[in-house]
Amino acid sequence: MLPAVLSGFFLSLLAPLLHRVSRKAGTFLFSLFPLIIFLYFSRFIKPVATGQTFLSSYSWAPSLGISLSFYLDGLALLFVLLITGIGAVVVLYSSAYLKNHRYLGRFYAYLLGFMASMLGVVLSDNVITLFIFWELTSLSSYLLIGFDHEREASRSAALQALLVTGFGGLALLAGLLLLGKIGGSFSLFELLGATDSIRSHPLYLPIFALIAVGALTKSAQFPFHFWLPNAMEAPAPVSTYLHSATMVKAGIYLLARLSPIMGHTVAWQVTLVVAGAVTMLVGGGLAMRQTDLKRILAYSTVSILGALVFLLGIGTRAAVEAAMSYLIIHAIYKAALFLVAGIVDHETGTRDTTQLSGLRKVMPVTAVAAALAALSMAGLPPLFGFIGKELLYEATIEAPMAAPILTAVALMTNVLMVVVAGIVGFAPFFGPQMEAAERFHEAPRAMCAGPALLALLGLVIGIFPNLTAGAVISPAVAGVLAQPLAVKLSLLHGLTAQLILSGVTFAVGVAAYYWRDVLGRTVSRLDVGNILGPERCMTGR
Repeated sequence: MLPAVLSGFFLSLLAPLLHRVSRKAGTFLFSLFPLIIFLYFSRFIKPVATGQTFLSSYSWAPSLGISLSFYLDGLALLFVLLITGIGAVVVLYSSAYLKNHRYLGRFYAYLLGFMASMLGVVLSDNVITLFIFWELTSLSSYLLIGFDHEREASRSAALQALLVTGFGGLALLAGLLLLGKIGGSFSLFELLGATDSIRSHPLYLPIFALIAVGALTKSAQFPFHFWLPNAMEAPAPVSTYLHSATMVKAGIYLLARLSPIMGHTVAWQVTLVVAGAVTMLVGGGLAMRQTDLKRILAYSTVSILGALVFLLGIGTRAAVEAAMSYLIIHAIYKAALFLVAGIVDHETGTRDTTQLSGLRKVMPVTAVAAALAALSMAGLPPLFGFIGKELLYEATIEAPMAAPILTAVALMTNVLMVVVAGIVGFAPFFGPQMEAAERFHEAPRAMCAGPALLALLGLVIGIFPNLTAGAVISPAVAGVLAQPLAVKLSLLHGLTAQLILSGVTFAVGVAAYYWRDVLGRTVSRLDVGNILGPERCMTGR
């Protein structure tokens, strides 16, 4: 596992030189690398699905208790496959999106360095090395968000993201050091044997608070959500990779990894459920007042990140199954939609939804990919997103506390996601054709291939959900709950409360879509985070 991680850093250092020597060969190598890593870790799917785990350790600073230890179980494998699989699509897309850009070699260096850092985060067994890789993701994301460094807006957004996540990182470091101290080890695997002493220790609450700050800032939870939409100053491939599928999920990974060690306490459940619920509603609501495709998608990402925190806070088997399924579902459809937004901007010169309409005739492949991804986001069968929505409702209905309130929060969030799906997946492509549409054309194949493949994948998994359930989701859930189990998914379960709620969601969502302008104005007046949150302090407004 160490060579897989270090090879990414090595290739990152060579990327500018290789790109300068041969752009074509360099691009081919950079696109091939994440695919090779994906295929390498795919060979672990079968043994991990049977309950096997893999641990490798290399001595680094033994006097300080620090080692380069890597641990692969179902949870780590799920994230590794997302990081490398989406990474392969994004690198290929970037070769066309940023074609002939004078800093393309530098871009590949930043992207590959970030990919290697994320692999280090999810594979690290030692909490100190996990923190080092965690901070490397913040540094590399700073470079990627500010890639267009000649623009002041890009530099400002990059600095803001670094300050927020850096602040959280310092809190996380303190929490992890204290956790290792009271647990008697810096190894996550060994800490599993000290769960009772950790949860009953007088320092449990401050440790949890410090770690929660680190995780919640990284995953853009309210009131720290603002840095993520502002980071949309980055190029579309960066937004796709960092802000839908990988970096923002690092906080989710940390909470999931620590759940069997620190979870299932009142503080854990209340904090995560409340933070997640508020973020779900704030993110979904604020998406209503946006007109920029990427910012709409960014706020909806904030909402889904809130849902993942919310589910990990509930902590039941149904909730964890929903969370692990949603990790895959969201990565697939949101990455596809971010790539679509990049295509629209690349070909038309705008991302303003008020100026986009009727593009399906000149961009048919992109339109189909956008429609499929949006339908998955809205949660319609037979897309994978429908199964995820059903799992979310099942988790809230069966929640051990405040089930009606939690179900209402989930319902409102899902309604907002239906509206967002209509705005980003259908409005730009259907309806009357916009002026000068004849001048536009379909994007290059290297750009269209990514969203088309991801959208199709969401359809295939929706029809055959157990392709992923037994191989990937079951081991991931087992890793979070620290017990072996089998997850079985189905597209339809008959007439259930979840199905009724799904029908209500779609009906209300469609109605809300036609009233979206009114909703947007209402949300603008209710944006208390803009008035009271840390964004006001950081922007000086």
